[in-house]
Amino acid sequence: MSLKNLPDIQFVEADAEKTISNILTVHEGITGKSLAPADPERLFLMGLASIIVQQRELINHAGKMNLLAYSEGDHLDHLGAFTETERLDSSAAGTLCRFSIAEALGFVVAINKGTRVSPDGTLFFKTESYAEVAMGDTFVDVPVTCMATGTVGNGYVPGQINQVVDPVPYVVSVSNTITSTGGADKEGNEPYRERIHNAPDKYSVAGPEGAYIYWAKSAHQEIADVAVVSPADATVQVVVLLSGGRLPDETILQTVADAVTPKNRRPLTDRVSVIAPVPVGFDIDADYFISGENQEAISEIQSRVSKAIADYTAWQCEKLGRDINPDELVFRLKSAGAKRVVLRSPSFQKLATTQVAQAGTQTLNYAGVEDE
Repeated sequence: MSLKNLPDIQFVEADAEKTISNILTVHEGITGKSLAPADPERLFLMGLASIIVQQRELINHAGKMNLLAYSEGDHLDHLGAFTETERLDSSAAGTLCRFSIAEALGFVVAINKGTRVSPDGTLFFKTESYAEVAMGDTFVDVPVTCMATGTVGNGYVPGQINQVVDPVPYVVSVSNTITSTGGADKEGNEPYRERIHNAPDKYSVAGPEGAYIYWAKSAHQEIADVAVVSPADATVQVVVLLSGGRLPDETILQTVADAVTPKNRRPLTDRVSVIAPVPVGFDIDADYFISGENQEAISEIQSRVSKAIADYTAWQCEKLGRDINPDELVFRLKSAGAKRVVLRSPSFQKLATTQVAQAGTQTLNYAGVEDE
C-alpha cells in the first residue's frame, strides 16, 4: 500500500471550538449556571482550554512521529532502525586532476596523498592516493575528493580547479579534466521514508523488483527514481534517474552496480546491468492570453505562468516512463491565470519505463489581453 493513500489520523480531538464547548458544557452541568461571554470565570476556562488544545496537538504530533507516513527527523531515523535502514549521510564530490610538469625528467615526481588543490582558494580538494609523474612523462591524472561534503563541490567544469594549495616540486600546473560530481547532502525525509517503506523487500534474494529498487536507491542520495525491467530470462536491467531529471554518469552507474550485484542481494542466475534511461526530448512552444478582467494583474500572472512552466518541466522530467503530457501543461498555465493557451508543442508521447522526458527549448509568448 502506498503511504500517500493512507487516511489521515488523529489520536485525540484537538479542535479548539469543540474543546471550549465541552469545557463550558461540563462547567454548566456541575454549577448549574451559564457564563456570559465577558464573565471572568468564562475567560479563565477559555484560557485553560487553550492550554488543553496545545497539549492535545503535542499528543497528536508525538503519536504521528511513531508512524512512517508522518515521521521526520530523528524520529524517522528510529523507525528506520526497525528494518536496519540507515539514513544516507552526506558525501563528497570528486573529479580527476592533471598534475603537469614543465618538461620530461629523468626521475619520477612524487605527489603525496592528501595534496590539496582548489578552484578559488576557499574550497579544497585533496588527492586520495599517492601518485607520481613517471620518467619521460609530463603529467599524471590523480583522483581528488572535495574536503567538504555535500553538493558544494559539484559542477566544477574542466579547468576550474587549477590552484595548487600544497606546492609540489617540479609541478607547474594542475587542472581538473572532468566535471566534479558525486557530492550529495544528507538524505532528506521523503526519500528516506520511501526506502524504509520498501525495506522489507531487501530480505529476499529471489529477485523481486522491490529489492533491486531498494538497493539501488540506497547507493546514493541523488537517485530519485529507479525502474527494473527484464528484457530476457535471467536478465535484469536497473534504470537509474537522478534528482532534477538528470542522467547518471558512469561513476553513479558503477556505484549502483556495486550495490545491486553482490551474491547475497541477487539470484545467482541473474545477469544484472545498471543503465541510464533513454532521454526523449520535447520543446515547449505556446502562446497564452490573459482575460481582460485580470489586466490589472498582468505582471503577477506572467510571473505565475513562468513558474508554472518551470514546475511543469520539473514534474515532466523527474520520473521514469512518465508520458509527455501537454494536457498537464495547459492545466498548469490556466491555473496560473492564463485565459487561453495556444499550444504548438509538445504533443502527447507515450514513454517506456526505460525512457525519461528531457526538456529542450522553451518559447512561451504572451499574446495579449482578450475578453471573455
